[in-house]
Amino acid sequence: MRLLVVGGYGIFGGRIVQLLESEPRLILLVAGRSLAKAEAWCKTRTGAAPPLVPTRFDRNGDVAAQLTALNPDCVVDTSGPFQAYGEERYRLIEACIAQDIHYLDLADGSDFVAGVSMHDEAARNAGLFVLSGVSSFPVLTAAVLRRLSAGMARVDTIRGGIAPSPYAGVGENVIRAIAGYAGQPVELKRDGDRVQGIRSPNRCASRLRRRARYR
Repeated sequence: MRLLVVGGYGIFGGRIVQLLESEPRLILLVAGRSLAKAEAWCKTRTGAAPPLVPTRFDRNGDVAAQLTALNPDCVVDTSGPFQAYGEERYRLIEACIAQDIHYLDLADGSDFVAGVSMHDEAARNAGLFVLSGVSSFPVLTAAVLRRLSAGMARVDTIRGGIAPSPYAGVGENVIRAIAGYAGQPVELKRDGDRVQGIRSPNRCASRLRRRARYR
């Protein structure tokens, strides 16, 4: 299987490559806008079992032509920030469906993730997986909830929280995503009703300060 990891030499993409690099049935395409950075990163992974192929991929360029040239079986988009993808935010997904390529991303932008459902029918008709927001928090929370609720007659309320470690390394795009939330409206559900709230600029600034202090 040829797996194209967009943002493959970044914090999250690099971690995915590290977790998969012992699987000999994969060819890992470590991709990003800078071929030099991809090459430098791949040289640090000397013990990888499958071939690590440094690759230039610009998701703002002609993605269809790039996918045709690389011929991946599956694409994982870890580049972000997904909140800044603009009007043609789903162009990579659309190109993947058109070329019979499975797609996953680690998007943390709720609007981006919610909009991916518009491609569900096309993906199903093509026999493809198009999965968005495949990050640890929602997946693990859902798995734990399913296990703990087994045998229950009903579940009335679920509350989840996330507390990322301040010791974890983050890239520029993660900082941009955190800062981009400041002052933006967010849809909330309170007492069964959907209401609008505002993300606190002070809270976003606090998260940025914690990141800077521990780096």
